[in-house]
Amino acid sequence: MPTRRHIMISATALGASAAFPALSQTADRPNPMPAELRNALERSPNAPVLGNPDGDVTLTEFFDYNCEFCRKMIGTMQRLITTDPDLRVVYREWPVFGEGSEFASRASLASLEQGRYWQFHAALLGMRGRAVEATVMRTARDVGLDEDRLRKDMDAPHIEEHISTSFALADHMGLMGTPTFIAGDEGVFGEMSLKETQELIARARQTLG
Repeated sequence: MPTRRHIMISATALGASAAFPALSQTADRPNPMPAELRNALERSPNAPVLGNPDGDVTLTEFFDYNCEFCRKMIGTMQRLITTDPDLRVVYREWPVFGEGSEFASRASLASLEQGRYWQFHAALLGMRGRAVEATVMRTARDVGLDEDRLRKDMDAPHIEEHISTSFALADHMGLMGTPTFIAGDEGVFGEMSLKETQELIARARQTLG
C-alpha cells in the first residue's frame, strides 16, 4: 500500500511562469488554494462529475484504472456519493501506468457520450487483471456500450485535452501518484478509509464555509 501522505496547497497560481509547487509534502496549515487552480481542478467542462453537480463541496480524485489502490477505493466512493447529498465528485483520469491505462481512460471518457460513465468506470475498477484494450472493450460490451461508437468517440479532441490537463495539473502540483484526493485546500495521496475520506470532506466544508 502506498504511504498515505497529506499535501498542502501553495499560493502559486496555475499558469505562472515559474515552477508550480502547488502541493508540498507537509500538512500543518493548508494555504488557500489559488482561484485559478481551484477552477481548473473543479470546473473543467471535460471532467466527469458525479454526485450533486450543485454540491457545497467538491472532491477531486486523480486515478488510474490499473492502480490497485484506486480499485480498492471504488466502494468508498460509491458510499460517499450515495450517503452525502451535498457532495460533488470530479474525476480526473490520470493514466500513469502505461498504454493500457491510457486506452482505458480514453474509452471511459468516451462513454460519457452514451450516458454510461459511472457504470463503465465502476466496472473497469472492479474487473480482474490489467486494463488493456481487450479487457476494456469486453467490459464496455458487458455494460451495454456501443463499441463502434465508443472507439470513434475516443479520438475526440476534448478527451485528449482532459488527459493532457490531468498530467499538467499533476506535474504543476507535484502529485506523488494515484489515487490522490483533493478537497478544499487539502489533498491526500493513497488509499483511505470511508471515515478518513469523510473527515477530509468535512474539513473542506469547514474551510470553504
